[in-house]
Amino acid sequence: MKNIYKSALGVTTAAVIAAASMAPVAVYAWGDNTGTREGRPSYTLDQINKERVLDNKITFNSISNQDVSIGDEKNFVGAKVAGTYAETWNSDSINVQDGGTYTIRLYVHNNNPKGTDAIAKGVKATFSLPTNVAKSQTIIGYLDSSNATPTRYWDEVTLTSDQDFYLEYVGGSAVYHNKIGDFSLSDDIIINGATLGYTSMNGEIPGCYQYAGVVTIDVKVHKSVGAELTKKVRIKGTKEWSESVNAKIGDEVEYQIKYVNLLADQVNNVMIRDILPTNVEYVQNSTYLFNSQYQDGVLLKDNTVTTSGINIGSYTAKGNAYVRFTGKVVNKTLACGGNQLVNWANATVNGAVYKDDASVMVDRDDETCHINPTPTPTPTPDNPGGNTPGTIVSTGPGTIVMGAVGAGAVVTTLGYYIASRRGF
Repeated sequence: MKNIYKSALGVTTAAVIAAASMAPVAVYAWGDNTGTREGRPSYTLDQINKERVLDNKITFNSISNQDVSIGDEKNFVGAKVAGTYAETWNSDSINVQDGGTYTIRLYVHNNNPKGTDAIAKGVKATFSLPTNVAKSQTIIGYLDSSNATPTRYWDEVTLTSDQDFYLEYVGGSAVYHNKIGDFSLSDDIIINGATLGYTSMNGEIPGCYQYAGVVTIDVKVHKSVGAELTKKVRIKGTKEWSESVNAKIGDEVEYQIKYVNLLADQVNNVMIRDILPTNVEYVQNSTYLFNSQYQDGVLLKDNTVTTSGINIGSYTAKGNAYVRFTGKVVNKTLACGGNQLVNWANATVNGAVYKDDASVMVDRDDETCHINPTPTPTPTPDNPGGNTPGTIVSTGPGTIVMGAVGAGAVVTTLGYYIASRRGF
């Protein structure tokens, strides 16, 4: 892991040597929450170290002529084949192979040269992984700091192939590498984000190269799609399912997760888990399973669909199931104005994870908003409402076995007919 750190940074803790300025790339994949690309200037090493243009301002990843391994720091997300040594990472795109594992890098550099007199606060990294099946998959990396300008930065890298594929995050692979050592990060780095630091992961990173670091995660490529997972939502009491609904605080919404086995062989111990956003609460004793064994549905009283997950049993080719449960919209951290509450469903089958999401849109406009308005979070490409979605389930099969279903219940293609006939 040390080699990953050294090859990614390519710098020493000694004084930085100025290099020739690099021309900006023609097509940008980077951005920030200033609203315009022009709002985030680039700086040369001379401007940073000699002219002191930043003064007391804290900013990240804005040096245009960094070491050759990074180049322009705005291109701070890159990829390479996992386990290989790379002087330079693919910062734009990389061709991938079926079954291959790839390391994704996010470079972290507080550009202010004042060291511990310019400490960035609330620093965290987040990765957004696509959940679709396609020949091209773009991973976006985000870097946030509460006292930096801008406060949020993003860049992306694209994985490509001549065949359709999907990406699986390798659970437990998130690590932050710096001069102190290697720090394991939570799997919450996918969607929610993971806090970074220097001597500890406390959110504080001083300025200058000696405090810089690199976040890495691993993703695995799968070209043989083994399952279909579809997530829908509706206001409780209505009939139509959709990918997004408008709701009010206090409303109850119903979520539906559809699973279909696309493999030619039977699969066992299919695990379903749903990750609720902060402002939606699970309604106890509201989870039902529908399949060919339970055509009219069975109530699952363990209430673990949004925690450890549920084992919905075994399924032959084209066998399917529907899981439904109810959530209630609450106001824990809602911003004044529009909020997008993103809710993720995961199916774990033979160690692979399949994902889909649905959204509840909530417009908060109460008296508190007019007396002491809460600023609306800045929208981002994967989170247009600015609200923090839920966490993502780690890979690997689950261990919770639901008493009503268990491994002995094999669901056949009959379930496919039943679901269609019942209009699910």
